[in-house]
Amino acid sequence: MGTLPAPRVYNVNVGVLGHVDSGKTSLVAALSTTLSTAALDKHPQSKERGITLDLGFSSFAMALPDHLQHLPYDDLQVTLVDCPGHASLIRTIIGGAQIINMMLLVVDVTRGIQTQTAECLVVGELATKDMIVVLNKVDQLPQEGRAKIISKAKKRLSQTLNATKFAGCAMVPTAAKPGTADTPGQTLGIQELIQEIVKCVPVQPAAPSGPFKFAIDHCFAIRGQGTVLTGTVLSGSAKVGDSLELPELKINKKVKSMQMFKRPVQSCKQGDRVGICVTQLDATWVERGIACTPGSVPTFSGAVAAVDKIRFFVGQMPSRMKVHVTIGHQTVMGLIQFFGLPDGAGVPQSHALHAVMARMDLLTSQDEAQHFDTQQEYVYQDEVYGLEGRPYNPLEQHQLPGDPNRAASDRGGVHHGPQWGLLTLTQPITASEVAIPTSGVDVMHV
Repeated sequence: MGTLPAPRVYNVNVGVLGHVDSGKTSLVAALSTTLSTAALDKHPQSKERGITLDLGFSSFAMALPDHLQHLPYDDLQVTLVDCPGHASLIRTIIGGAQIINMMLLVVDVTRGIQTQTAECLVVGELATKDMIVVLNKVDQLPQEGRAKIISKAKKRLSQTLNATKFAGCAMVPTAAKPGTADTPGQTLGIQELIQEIVKCVPVQPAAPSGPFKFAIDHCFAIRGQGTVLTGTVLSGSAKVGDSLELPELKINKKVKSMQMFKRPVQSCKQGDRVGICVTQLDATWVERGIACTPGSVPTFSGAVAAVDKIRFFVGQMPSRMKVHVTIGHQTVMGLIQFFGLPDGAGVPQSHALHAVMARMDLLTSQDEAQHFDTQQEYVYQDEVYGLEGRPYNPLEQHQLPGDPNRAASDRGGVHHGPQWGLLTLTQPITASEVAIPTSGVDVMHV
């Protein structure tokens, strides 16, 4: 009897983000049917401290839903990326955000939006186009009046989200871990949440394109087999027998075997969560990083990055400031200088917010960078500007006739338009050319 062919699986990656102690890991446990080697806080320090310290991966699967029957797949697999919620681990969250297709924002319904809730919302705006709010711990609300409390919580959250790209997103009340350790209760809202996740699955997955790029988040050795690199395929595809480069180590390795959640496979493609086994590689050499088609990922110490000031950040970000630059799982120090288009070459003030949202959508596409014209003339900026715009330079001679942002020539005006930063890094970093715009830049206070 012949071996049955492996099912064709459509994988989507769902980030689970939220404030510490909002119940993210409990929610992931309630949803998951298959766990990876890095799931549900298996890190020893996570168990000791009782909080998530690293990215965790698990999944659940189902037959392909009706609205996806036109696709050449048999099953839908949802990979859950459990991100830490503690403020000190924001860079780990950024590392997880680069690989997700959609996001679950977990909110403790008894507390509402907290500090890291807002920070995760900002990261989500840069990382994905689709989000579901999970109002967790509804079992801790009094039975009498519970529906009314949940309704008020939804209304408050809707008002907050109206100022973001996620206005009108679905909100699902859940109880992921009701009861106590001795007498656990019945979970609430999990099936409803799964239905909402399925609704957000893209009806047309991104076609694998470009060279193979694989974000490595864990690495371990298996005696007698080799070294396993686990991670998510960012672009392209690969198969058993292909040669991969570890550009930070400047070495090439051949793919010996692959697994997706303990299921052997012969190939992987963009969006897949996979473990890749190679031989003759010391697992201690690799913690996190990237594997790729040989020669496709450069190492550099300077770059031009498209930048936008986060709308909720009230401080100044002057040129020549020291910053941390996070690209994937790598963080290095750098110096940044800002510049933009000449006065009058931007957009009307009434279109400024829409333009910022459009640039964010470009970031979440994850496959193309914002266009940068090396022949264009630019002007140096003392700082990066937000929706308030950049005041016109009274000595600048590049204002355009009829510019709607200039009320009168003697009263000056305000420029709104794309901005860039010239980054000078303190040490070389290895990353894709389009990785900079999807990275995080945060202020180092000195």
